[in-house]
Amino acid sequence: MDRDEFWVFGYGSLMWNPGFEVEESRPAHLHGFRRALCVRSWVHRGTQEHPGLVLGLDRGGSCRGMAFRVAPQRWHAVVDYLRERELVTHVYKERTLPIRLDGGVRKGALVYVIDRAHHQYAGALTVEEAAATVRAARGKSGPNVEYVANTLAHLQQMGIRDHWLEEVGRAAGLLASGD
Repeated sequence: MDRDEFWVFGYGSLMWNPGFEVEESRPAHLHGFRRALCVRSWVHRGTQEHPGLVLGLDRGGSCRGMAFRVAPQRWHAVVDYLRERELVTHVYKERTLPIRLDGGVRKGALVYVIDRAHHQYAGALTVEEAAATVRAARGKSGPNVEYVANTLAHLQQMGIRDHWLEEVGRAAGLLASGD
């Protein structure tokens, strides 16, 4: 990755709360991975006895998100921050993957994808399974339904549709059937 072009791809809370200084932010598209409620949350949105679900990038499909360009002099500090934020239980793998910025420009970006071999990986859940888990789970950061509702609200504000996540929201009672 060219240090003069350091990009980070966000697909969940990183999109609206990166937590680091950015030089530029642009809508971006990642191919080969999709946004999914595929991470069992044992602390923030659930417990080990009743895990919740949070977002991960899982194989297949594509994902619309945000790309953030970071100044070269902030490279190490941002990577350290992201590793502390994203690699707490090592459920994610840090990768550099090609993204397409709005306008078609391709860049390499730092991306965190789910480790399918990790014990917190929830696998491919049906809408009904995900909604039931989301409705029942609560962790130290609050109910899992709040996390999903907040995510859906931010995606809507950003003009990003995630049909599967919207279906989970409907099944969990967070969205009306016409939303």
